[in-house]
Amino acid sequence: MRYIGCHLSTTGGFVSTVKTACGIGANTFAFFTRNPRGSRAKEEDPADCAAAMALMRESGFGTLVAHGSYTMNLCTADPEAREFAAQILCDDLRRMRLLPGNYYNFHPGSHVGQGTDAGIEMISDALKKALAPGYPVTVLLEAMAGKGSEVGGDFAQLKKIIDCVGSDNVGVCLDTCHIFDGGYDIVNDLDGVLAEFDCVVGIDRLKALHLNDSKNPLGSHKDRHECIGEGYLGMETFQKIINHPALKELPMILETPNELPGYQKEIALLRAAER
Repeated sequence: MRYIGCHLSTTGGFVSTVKTACGIGANTFAFFTRNPRGSRAKEEDPADCAAAMALMRESGFGTLVAHGSYTMNLCTADPEAREFAAQILCDDLRRMRLLPGNYYNFHPGSHVGQGTDAGIEMISDALKKALAPGYPVTVLLEAMAGKGSEVGGDFAQLKKIIDCVGSDNVGVCLDTCHIFDGGYDIVNDLDGVLAEFDCVVGIDRLKALHLNDSKNPLGSHKDRHECIGEGYLGMETFQKIINHPALKELPMILETPNELPGYQKEIALLRAAER
């Protein structure tokens, strides 16, 4: 069975979230470590986290994929905002110690005119500092669609960040909408795209997937998610993805424009396509 889930709220605690996941047929999930459009984070609850970890083990869950705030830009041109983003990253990894062995995914950032190389250097420096305490978490760089001044819009940029950080605890999360919008043709050449990723980054660095169809065609650099099978990727592409030998063991997180009933239907749809 594949590890398939979606973004879920943890406002009621992690045990409640695990139960919600089970109720919609999920066996992994993503959650925001703090307000996704801000910086506030709820108070930590070690007992709840420990109980949730036990329940996930009992229920056969795969690795969780936490998500950093969308507003956390580690390579912004504003020095104060950049330092604040770095502090948030450090605090998020500290908080993840209560959920050991899981993933923390984030958008690398936008260099806003400073240049890609400068952005990569800033992101790498922040990651080195945040990873220094050795918390039991693997950090994932999310592959982006390459819109505007985003860093991480191609595999080579992700590789440069990984090399600069120099840690085994850094991996990649591939978002199907993002990489398709970024110009990687996973509809007609999934094997070729994965071979390129392996050549440039290394397939061992690929730790998780975000499953999203796209409202826009290949190479559009738009990043507009669509429900599974209803966009330019199509259901056949997702059948290939969830059954691909290099991908089928990874946690797969839906980020489609849905509420819980919609996610439940998509999870069932994907499970029906398992071979």
